[in-house]
Amino acid sequence: MRILLSNDDGYFAPGLEALYLALRELGDVIVVAPERDRSGASNSLTLDRPLTLRKAANGFHFVNGTPTDCVHLAVTGMFDHLPDMVVSGINHGANMGDDTIYSGTVAAATEGYLLGVPSMAISLVSKGASDFAAAGKVAREMVERFIRAPFKQPVLLNINIPDVAADELRGVKVTRLGKRHKAEPVIKSTTPRGEPVYWIGPAGKAADSGEGTDFNAVANGFVSVTPLEIDLTHPLLIPDVSDWLVK
Repeated sequence: MRILLSNDDGYFAPGLEALYLALRELGDVIVVAPERDRSGASNSLTLDRPLTLRKAANGFHFVNGTPTDCVHLAVTGMFDHLPDMVVSGINHGANMGDDTIYSGTVAAATEGYLLGVPSMAISLVSKGASDFAAAGKVAREMVERFIRAPFKQPVLLNINIPDVAADELRGVKVTRLGKRHKAEPVIKSTTPRGEPVYWIGPAGKAADSGEGTDFNAVANGFVSVTPLEIDLTHPLLIPDVSDWLVK
């Protein structure tokens, strides 16, 4: 079993180390992660410069690029054949609802999926300093389940774990993505030279957090597992757009 690990918090992130420690006994585990925090990088690829691949003292590989770069480079350049699985995380913070569009954690897993590899993105729903032990245990259980019963086709799973001790988790729920209200306004500041600068505002609160959503599951102490697909086509609008084009 060859497992590729990546993340968006950087190769030095405690969540990535916790993920490696949780999975290292399950097979040949290789880490390729960004050299710095690339949270919010989404699915961006670096096309305007070459990438470098280096190896840290702990054996982790790191790339001067995005999470998507890391997985793409690893799968298409490092391996003689596809890895059996890509696991991204453990992210320090939630990746639920609309967050998945921006998430570098989800993007790393998405790249694996697009390259034909079953992939998981794993996030710990926490804002402060956290203990990743429970999330590491969940990650191992998920990978062990995949080894026992692999899917017949590549899948992309987005997994969010409440920030509680393992024995306080109430179980696992298969969910759909919820939705947030629009983001808060940007925060304007000024540099010492008097130049205006702007910080992106925080994400909005959950707008759709009802039964069946990832927000609801995590809020009630359950691990949320959401199967994702990458098809941006809006099929219900195809007839309307066809009519519009002939007007």
